[in-house]
Amino acid sequence: MHAAPDSAPAAVASSHPQTASVPSAPGPGGRSLAGVATMVGSGLSNQIGAATGSLAFPVLGPVGVVAVRQYVAAIVLLAIGRPRLRDFTWRQWRPVILLAVVFGTMNLSLYSAIERIGLGLAVTLEFLGPLAIALAATRRRVDLCCAVIAAAGVVTLMRPQPSTDYLGMGLGLLAAVCWASYILLNRTVGSRVPGAQGTAAAAGLSALMFLPVGLVLVLRYPPTAEAVGCAVAAGILASAVPYLADLLTLRRVPAQAFGLFMSIHPVLAALVGWIVLGQNLGWTEWAAVGAIVTANTLSILTSRT
Repeated sequence: MHAAPDSAPAAVASSHPQTASVPSAPGPGGRSLAGVATMVGSGLSNQIGAATGSLAFPVLGPVGVVAVRQYVAAIVLLAIGRPRLRDFTWRQWRPVILLAVVFGTMNLSLYSAIERIGLGLAVTLEFLGPLAIALAATRRRVDLCCAVIAAAGVVTLMRPQPSTDYLGMGLGLLAAVCWASYILLNRTVGSRVPGAQGTAAAAGLSALMFLPVGLVLVLRYPPTAEAVGCAVAAGILASAVPYLADLLTLRRVPAQAFGLFMSIHPVLAALVGWIVLGQNLGWTEWAAVGAIVTANTLSILTSRT
């Protein structure tokens, strides 16, 4: 989607899975109330979508929910990107295929982590992916401090306890690796395929990969209408709405402001998990979430424009 950014905040701003490559428009108008409202709406929609999808886990499981989400994402992105697949060369197809695999693995590992450790902690661990990309983009001492702060947060989350779910934590970290890979692959795709065609093609391929899952669920484990409704809602709220909202947001706010707002996504996830799913975090977990959010915020606020 984007070319390689020159600064940490640009890396974070370009790291959102549903972000389209629309140039930001810095200036006073970028701080408009409409832009802020759109960012808040996008963030809440994303996390509420994930929470809604988790309600279907008892029937569909994380794999089934992710399959439906991939279908919805493919429909939206293919309608917007309209890729000319016949014109793609093998040089273009290679990163597109890798992006499709990473896209599906990222969502599957995230939703599997949500099932085991809850929405707030899963999203916080996943956020380490774009944070790592942002910190790696510079060589400043303050970024080293940010890395230490974020590492302290991770150590706090994964400290040995009888109730620690290491598999769930590992799945969250896998989602982080996939998100970082998604960013890097999107840069390659964006440099080889015009517009959003590459991302749209990757979404379509990813949906095809999950098609057997959907067939197995329908034939062997007929889902209830309520479960399918929750999964579809998750796809709309966590894929379609954020993607379209970010298209509007990036026209109204600078990349730095967008990246800064991205920092509060783990907090939004923890709050939505608490309110919607009843997933309470202890003070140590909140401290760890706060450390990771602080690391990203500090890196963006101290970066050179």
